[in-house]
Amino acid sequence: MPRRQIFAFLFVALPLATAFAAAQSSFRSREPGARGQGPQRLQGAPGSTSAAQTPRAVGIELPSLDRSADACTDFYQFACGGWMAANPMPPDRQRFGRFTELQERNFAILRRILESPGGDGDRRKASDYYAACMDEQGIEARGLLPLASELARVVAITRKEDLPAAVARLHSIGVNVLFRFGVRTDLRDATKQVANVDQGGLGLPDRDYYLKTDARSLDLKQKYQDHVQKMLGMLTPATGAVPDARAVLAIETKLADAALDRTARRDPAATDHMMTKSEWQTLTPVFDWSRYTIGAAAPAFARINVEVPDYFKALNGLVEATSLDDLKAYLAWQLLNASAEMLPHAFADADFDFFSRALGGQQEQLPRWQRCVTQTDDRLGEALGKVYVEEAFGSAAKTDTLKMVEGIKAAMKQDIQAASWMSEETKRAAAIKLTAVADRIGYPDRWRDYSSVRVSKEDALGNLERAIAFERKRTLDKIGRPVDQTEWSMTPPTVNAYYSADRNNINFPAGILQPPFYQASRDAAVNYGGAGAVVGHELTHGFDDQGRKFDGKGNLRNWWTESDAKAYEQRSACIADQYSQYVVAGDTHLNGKLTLGENTADNGGVRLALLAYLAGPGVAAPPVLDGFTPEQRFFIGYAQIWCENRRPEFERLRAATDPHSSGRYRVNGTVSNMPEFQRAFSCKADAAMVRQNACRVW
Repeated sequence: MPRRQIFAFLFVALPLATAFAAAQSSFRSREPGARGQGPQRLQGAPGSTSAAQTPRAVGIELPSLDRSADACTDFYQFACGGWMAANPMPPDRQRFGRFTELQERNFAILRRILESPGGDGDRRKASDYYAACMDEQGIEARGLLPLASELARVVAITRKEDLPAAVARLHSIGVNVLFRFGVRTDLRDATKQVANVDQGGLGLPDRDYYLKTDARSLDLKQKYQDHVQKMLGMLTPATGAVPDARAVLAIETKLADAALDRTARRDPAATDHMMTKSEWQTLTPVFDWSRYTIGAAAPAFARINVEVPDYFKALNGLVEATSLDDLKAYLAWQLLNASAEMLPHAFADADFDFFSRALGGQQEQLPRWQRCVTQTDDRLGEALGKVYVEEAFGSAAKTDTLKMVEGIKAAMKQDIQAASWMSEETKRAAAIKLTAVADRIGYPDRWRDYSSVRVSKEDALGNLERAIAFERKRTLDKIGRPVDQTEWSMTPPTVNAYYSADRNNINFPAGILQPPFYQASRDAAVNYGGAGAVVGHELTHGFDDQGRKFDGKGNLRNWWTESDAKAYEQRSACIADQYSQYVVAGDTHLNGKLTLGENTADNGGVRLALLAYLAGPGVAAPPVLDGFTPEQRFFIGYAQIWCENRRPEFERLRAATDPHSSGRYRVNGTVSNMPEFQRAFSCKADAAMVRQNACRVW
């Protein structure tokens, strides 16, 4: 997906057209690093009214508690131990948690919509897309025929001068080869959208998978090579000789070696390199960018942002030194890798065995219908989301969320004014930015029009390619145009939320404004601990280590005094050091620098939500409910949105690639920094949940 905005997500950030945070499909995404797991197992049939679909919770979830645990020793275990014991890891999951539990309920609604289509138009189109995906018998019967024409294009390449046009064609159908080309907001003028080119082209989730030399990494790399060889071997009838997977791995390793790592990319300035088209061409003399942009049908432009110039210098050397046959083998592999989800089961099964089983520890495939619901939402999400909103989103959720936003903004304004480490000059600039933050709740004001997308119930792979081509054209057409402030980057059923730095807005899809995050008429302390903490989290992202570098208009601009910036960095370094000490899967440390923005948002968001609760509904809250005080219920409500079980393979994968910490540390790491928590649970000064050197930015 072309990089369009600088996002900060509540949960796992996916490079998909629509980011399903906790419910990734085990299908292959046509973007790298998006392999994952799907929605949680259904506990009731679609359309049923089981407890799984309509949870009843007046206050905190008492059965989810582990009363044998000491809240001051391990608050996560105290709040979630009962839930974790009652929800063991099913074989078709890499992670089983509250986000995916809610996504499961949302998916039951989406399945009912897709299997009971009404009328014509976009809703019918979504249903037909789903039906084609579900037609396993037809997919088997067609074999590799749907892929034949694209494979033939790759086989027909006879000279390197033809590569730019070939790459443009593959990009148009979502195949991730060599690099990414698209559009993004001009970081220096957030009203404009500019052409953008970035590193890409990897099959594994991250560059480090190619570069690390420890035993586990070497074993995974060998398994990946074996997987590539197996998949390419199944192409023999269509391509003749079997390409050598070692050549593919060699190309991807060179791309990985040239790529900028995830932690370094957190600095927006590191990927801000505007240049003319001629300067861009100078980076890669052997790759004709004019032929590429013509093939991509990109609008005319004079300047482009090249996110990682050194990557493209290395790409030039790679293309120059690599044989054409090896480059074609790489292109064929990436095409196959991107298409496996809609090919016969032999390809999908092999794909699962490596990307889900070997990398994530998942033992079984998800049911086909869950994968196809995910696919439909990814590709025609607003067509499906419009019906979802009509059926599942009540007005009370939007009204209550707006009240929370107002209260939490007021709390942050007070927090900024009370910050002893900030000068008055920086406080004024921060207050201006805070006032300018736009709130968007539920769904877009204007729905996307999919009328130009052709969907056939007998062409699953073609549907996927045409839907991606539609989205790519829609994206490239933005080059040179003003930014559309009304556009959303998540579909309404998504269980996630995000802050957009270049648009300075916070976004809460309808899908997340459900239990356990929010429930109308539930104890306000629990709602503020859940949905309120989500609001506070996204708002704090505007002032985390990335967001603070943008002003209220979304421009990359330093509005901090030198001394205030230094004080900020000292405070954020405390959080980075804290989370770097946490270990997952018994042997893997979290990357405190990679997760710094999310951990800052968790710590600030919970504190702001608590302040807003105490200043608002907490004033008249029941002094004791379910045996807990208002403050205790707030903290338990927060912790219980993060209850989860994870496989160790998944933990290691996420530690390498995910800017979010695991649920345990999003809870314990946050509350251990809060004296409000210590007072609420009467923890002794030397308790594990009371850090002696507590960290705080906001």
